[in-house]
Amino acid sequence: MEDISRGVRSFAIGTAFSRVLGLVRETVIAGLFGAGFAVDAYNVAFRIPNLLRDLFAETALSAAFVPVLTAEKAKSREAQNRLASNVFNVLFVVAGGVSLAGLLLAPVLAKVIAFGFHKVPGKIDLTTQLTAILFPFLLFISLAAWAMSYLNTEKSFFVPSLAPAVFNLFSILFPLLTYGWYTARGKNPIFGLTVGVLVGGLMQFLVQAPSLWRRGFRWSPVLSFRDPEFRKVMALFIPVAIGLAGTRINVLVNTILVTPLAQGSVSWLNYAFRIMHLPLGLFGIAVGTVALPSLSRLVLEDNVAAVKSTLTDSLKMVLFLTVPTSALICGLAVPLTRAIYERGRFSAADTLATAAALVLYAVGIPFASALRNVAAVFYAYKDARTPMYASFASIGLNLVLNISLMWVIGYLAFPLSTTLAAALNVGLLYALLPRKIGGLESRPLAAYAAKLALASAAGGGAAWIVNGLVVGRLGVSFPASVASVAAGGALGLAVFFGVSRLLGVAETRDFLRRFLRK
Repeated sequence: MEDISRGVRSFAIGTAFSRVLGLVRETVIAGLFGAGFAVDAYNVAFRIPNLLRDLFAETALSAAFVPVLTAEKAKSREAQNRLASNVFNVLFVVAGGVSLAGLLLAPVLAKVIAFGFHKVPGKIDLTTQLTAILFPFLLFISLAAWAMSYLNTEKSFFVPSLAPAVFNLFSILFPLLTYGWYTARGKNPIFGLTVGVLVGGLMQFLVQAPSLWRRGFRWSPVLSFRDPEFRKVMALFIPVAIGLAGTRINVLVNTILVTPLAQGSVSWLNYAFRIMHLPLGLFGIAVGTVALPSLSRLVLEDNVAAVKSTLTDSLKMVLFLTVPTSALICGLAVPLTRAIYERGRFSAADTLATAAALVLYAVGIPFASALRNVAAVFYAYKDARTPMYASFASIGLNLVLNISLMWVIGYLAFPLSTTLAAALNVGLLYALLPRKIGGLESRPLAAYAAKLALASAAGGGAAWIVNGLVVGRLGVSFPASVASVAAGGALGLAVFFGVSRLLGVAETRDFLRRFLRK
């Protein structure tokens, strides 16, 4: 078994800073713009390039690029850099072309995706303008994801995980500094946020450039679609992209479905998702990102036993990190949302609506996190088709649930279906793993997960009780909400570790020791 805890720790530290700044960004947005006209338009406009980002960057790119680049690295630095340069150049041309096309087609795209906004005068027009400004973000963030993949292959995780913090920093500063300027000129200040997002995407790539040079990358002007190694990347990339395309189309359809619902629905879901994404990015994505290069190397060495043990360890690790976190978020959803967002134009009603969505999203964090790790095994074996098919099944469930439930429980249908679809996706992939690596000892893992869930439920329940006591004594002010989250979180964790020990979950102490070890 390869111990990935040190890499996870480095990635998590950098990601923690980035995610905290991300929440600060959302707090600024909530305070300046609330949940309604401008923020709904911004979220829908950003959804299009953001969805395409997942196709050209991040999951798809790393899943296809890292395994092949790992093999090239084993040959020579020259071979590694030739492939990396070719992928960079192709990505620049293709993502740049799509960005230009999106900018020109913004009026058509906005009218289709935001069709439900036609009831509110000027809302589709604002969405169109924001879409045109935001589309070049796709190019910048794709290059940032390329840099992250290269550095991860070099087992450099801290700088790539910290790079999004630069994006968040610009997304915070621009709306704060330009709000008065736009308002004084009779323009919607949401444009300041949009420009900040665009500049932040560029800086997220540029901040990684020094590390690329130090790690030995040297760019060359190679641009070949026929290169054998590039074709290997594409052989992996296309199935991953198709699977993600289905998922992203599903998200796009969901966005279209939400727009006719009550004004603010898009914003409530987005604010809830941002809180949920903190532990998902901090723990789930961290473990999956660090595990992929290690699994790719073990597969290259044909060490199946180590692949199995590393996968089991990574799954236990990700469950240890996400299950108790999810329970605490559920127990403290209202004070957490209130402390982060409720100020300025973000009302108490917005807090309750966002917190309800947050609970349903939070339940799915362990499933979404485990999915990254299980899928990494298939990608390491250069099998992108199986995750694609499992993704299609989850997409089908997601759409059916949304269409069936949206007129019954409104916007809450969307986080509920997201959680259930993630559970189906990871379940299917785990069931298909024996075809790839042989039989797995599932009973010990299931017993571990059950005990962990029980201990986490106890911790989440304790946190919920503490919140009730704090509200009864101190009310719902910002200091009271912070006190509730701090006291509830501390007691909840203490209860979790206590119950874990009573249930004999030895891994909790082991993982703590490994993460704290120098």
